[in-house]
Amino acid sequence: MANGKKKSKKKLFIFGGLGLLIVVLILLVAFSGNKEEIISVQTEKVSRRTITQVVTATGKINPEYQVKIIAEATGEIVYLPIREGDMVKKGQLLLRIKPDIYEAQKNSAEARLAQAKSSLNATKALLEKVESEYKRVQGLAQKGLASDADLETAKSTYLQTLGNYESQKSIVSQAEAALKEAIETLNKTYVYSPIDGTISKLSVELGERVIGSAFTGTELLTVADLSNMEATVDVDENDVVLVSIGDTARIHIDAFGDKVFKGIVSQIGNSAKTTGLGTQEEVVNFEVKIKLIDLDDKIRPGMSCDAEIETETKQNVLAVPIQSVTARLTEKPNPSQNDEDNPDNSKNGKRNKPKEVVFVVENGKAKMVEVKTGISDDNYIEIIEGLKGDEEVISGPYRAISRELENGKKIMVSSAKSK
Repeated sequence: MANGKKKSKKKLFIFGGLGLLIVVLILLVAFSGNKEEIISVQTEKVSRRTITQVVTATGKINPEYQVKIIAEATGEIVYLPIREGDMVKKGQLLLRIKPDIYEAQKNSAEARLAQAKSSLNATKALLEKVESEYKRVQGLAQKGLASDADLETAKSTYLQTLGNYESQKSIVSQAEAALKEAIETLNKTYVYSPIDGTISKLSVELGERVIGSAFTGTELLTVADLSNMEATVDVDENDVVLVSIGDTARIHIDAFGDKVFKGIVSQIGNSAKTTGLGTQEEVVNFEVKIKLIDLDDKIRPGMSCDAEIETETKQNVLAVPIQSVTARLTEKPNPSQNDEDNPDNSKNGKRNKPKEVVFVVENGKAKMVEVKTGISDDNYIEIIEGLKGDEEVISGPYRAISRELENGKKIMVSSAKSK
């Protein structure tokens, strides 16, 4: 009997404790649900600054002027006095291709021309004789001393000889053209420098055989003017519209560490360079050339570089940290319907698109302010409309600005940056 009472009391304590625990949990949930979340943020004063908009790009260093020379005559290289890196002058002999075949062709063309001229002279002499005979017969015919048949025969002979003479003149012209071509081909066995510069690339060796062609001949060498260098960089299609001829740029060449070279945009490509066409990795760039102003003798063609092109500078403009600007729907949509079914989700017939906003501190709360932005640099962005200056704008953390903050949210400033 005593044991039964002890068990009943034990059960009473257990169930009573469980009930008390449930009540406590319900109260905790109820009170915590009514407690408003306070977001910890960092702030910074809106101030006036000088902002320089910069477009970044990567590319290579190349000579501003360079000439790639290909073989226009076929044969063995028999003379090669230069080496890669040598300085050369315009008109200097760079190499020679064995000329034996081309000299033989020239001699043959000269012989054919001499033969054609000899035949022309003989035909000319014959023409003069026939012409004289024709004129004599014409005179006799006028006096009635020659028949019409004699006159027709003399005329026919004259015209035939005249035709042969004109034909022979054409043969001489063809022989002269053939000789000129043979001389030109022979001259192509001599390769001269087209500009003052440096042998930046030498692709052949002494004794090597090359194939000559005006379009697909063997590449021989490249002469470059290393006193005029440029950075050739690829600029994204969204940024190239910001770049203009004459914009200043800072060039960082990988081989020179932190040294900065100054440059000026000299050319902007009109044709796009597309990679990964038709794939998710498709990239469209435009080639921009930047002339280097200050040079170093150690700069070599093909070096990798990064360019920072200063496209626009504005002084004394209102600016906020670039991370302070985010996008929000300034009008809350009706979640039960989409834009097509519910006109409240649009304004003046247009979709309620996200607007650029910042959050400023007002009486311990975040106030959402719609702004219009301008140019930006790496750290700050220009505010054209929406702020007057000296407001305390929320500058971090990024998660709070991009997701958590809403108009009227309570905030706690953990730290503030001064101007």
